[in-house]
Amino acid sequence: MKIQVLCPHFEPDSAPTGEFMSAIVNNLGELGHELHVITALPWYREHAVETGWEGKLTRTEERPWGKITRVHPFPTDKTNIAARAAAFAGFTAIGLGTAVIDRFDPDIVFAMSPPLSLGVAGWLAAKRRGVPFVFNIQDVFPDVAIETGTISNPKVIAGAQKLEKFVYDRADVVTVLSEEMQRNVEGKTDSTTTIIPNFVDISTFEPQPKENSYRQEFDLVGKRVVMYCGNVGFSQSIELLADAARELAELDDVVFVVNGGGSAIGEVRRRAEGLDNFRIIPYQPVERVPEVLAAADVHVIPLRKGLAWSSVPSKLYKILAVERPVIASVDEGTEVGRVVVEAEAGYSVPPDDPAPLTEALRSLLADAPRQTAMGTAGRAWVEQWTTPARAAAQYEEVFMKLR
Repeated sequence: MKIQVLCPHFEPDSAPTGEFMSAIVNNLGELGHELHVITALPWYREHAVETGWEGKLTRTEERPWGKITRVHPFPTDKTNIAARAAAFAGFTAIGLGTAVIDRFDPDIVFAMSPPLSLGVAGWLAAKRRGVPFVFNIQDVFPDVAIETGTISNPKVIAGAQKLEKFVYDRADVVTVLSEEMQRNVEGKTDSTTTIIPNFVDISTFEPQPKENSYRQEFDLVGKRVVMYCGNVGFSQSIELLADAARELAELDDVVFVVNGGGSAIGEVRRRAEGLDNFRIIPYQPVERVPEVLAAADVHVIPLRKGLAWSSVPSKLYKILAVERPVIASVDEGTEVGRVVVEAEAGYSVPPDDPAPLTEALRSLLADAPRQTAMGTAGRAWVEQWTTPARAAAQYEEVFMKLR
């Protein structure tokens, strides 16, 4: 089968959606399918085209399973919504042009959101070839942007919602990550929806000692580390960690670490000002992520109120795979909190409230045996979870039925 893929990130770009699509494509290639991936030049880490990739509007490279065409993403400051929308439009337009004029004759077109505009490009590319269109939703947009206040103009919201429904209605299948996301999407369209959850490569993310080179490099040896690892954006209430760090300052050997960056990092720095037990460490190379996650004693996943219904952070499964407990500050009854509780791998507390998060941290930090038990339980749970190969096989099944 020939599969045309439109996505915003792909390896070596470090975005979680890039890791997801790279794993799916590589596994579909191993199943014997031919693919053409249309994506952006690597830009996620610093919101600028990475060194070595500059100077060209498009680049093409061959892979054993097909080829990749990378186009310029026109990176902008994430806080400038108008500029970001224009950048998405420019990236989508070039991606669509590439898909339409390409000699590759696909049996299926597979596109990812966000950005939602790639759904329009995917539909048009599929329509031109007369083939099915499958739309993968990683975050439900514009719901996420509305909940975070990123967009508030009623006209902009109405336009985004119309675009969302337009794309959903034209997809032959919409794939989502959780039951909550499926209910959300099904309330907006009559198109078929299918749940294919995100996954973890348990051979890459394995249990390893806490005292590692990451701790040595950043002066964390012998400390008890509370960590948030990943994008620091409008969806994550990272400032709760600063509040917890202030409340737990009497615990001399506890250090709060935010490993990552993003549009809200300035606010986190402001909230953590004057705290000796709080550190912000830049993104690390992708290949170092298992070591970074293993360096923590406890991980925190904080999503703002309402966001856990529209988003499922893939970092959850990676944390469980390296045998570390999780405190999830999320809406009750949503995927992240449900998994943490079901796996007996940590605690789920209400979102946007520092008090329950602080008390959960205080309790867990005081009980090393419980940390170990939760880590072990989390690893056992995730070993039964979806692998990249299983997820690719599920996508293959969807594609084959449509064809």
